[in-house]
Amino acid sequence: MAIERFGDLDVFSALELELGRTMTLDEVIAEEMATITAPFEEVRDWLVAHVRVRPGFRELVAAYDPLIVSSGFHELIEPVLEREGVAARVAANHVTADPAGWRTSFAEGPVCDVCGERCKRSAVAGLRSFAYAGDGYSDRCVALAAELRFARDGLAAWLDEQGVAYEPFDDLHDVQAVLVTA
Repeated sequence: MAIERFGDLDVFSALELELGRTMTLDEVIAEEMATITAPFEEVRDWLVAHVRVRPGFRELVAAYDPLIVSSGFHELIEPVLEREGVAARVAANHVTADPAGWRTSFAEGPVCDVCGERCKRSAVAGLRSFAYAGDGYSDRCVALAAELRFARDGLAAWLDEQGVAYEPFDDLHDVQAVLVTA
């Protein structure tokens, strides 16, 4: 949403086509975020006013204390969580506003043996068993490591192509309903 409102959608569209082909996810994110030149406070305040969390989010966090694993940025996620009155653990990247283009710094982690990138899987390393809910490209590798997967949108389509089982979901009430019975 930040790129859509404050960045360059043409660059975004072109880079998304290169994702996993000629560019890593980190490279794509860095170039996309560099198209934002607006002051941090303006972007943050706009996101806090416009981002909507999925229904059931607050209840899921209260019941399960999940680790939110995001390819987004602490500086933009945490204000939304605060607005929602939710305290949650977050593993994410960092961004620094710069009038010449925002700069990203990525979460530390090894290159993954499965996907060949520094992916979200490193954030869950050491967990014996976990469930994962996601919807996009950055969720692919970590979803494969989960014992129970919840998917929608692009992640669901990719898992279908891979022949990997998952539970579809519309909102996080759906996720919690399955977790209660699992």
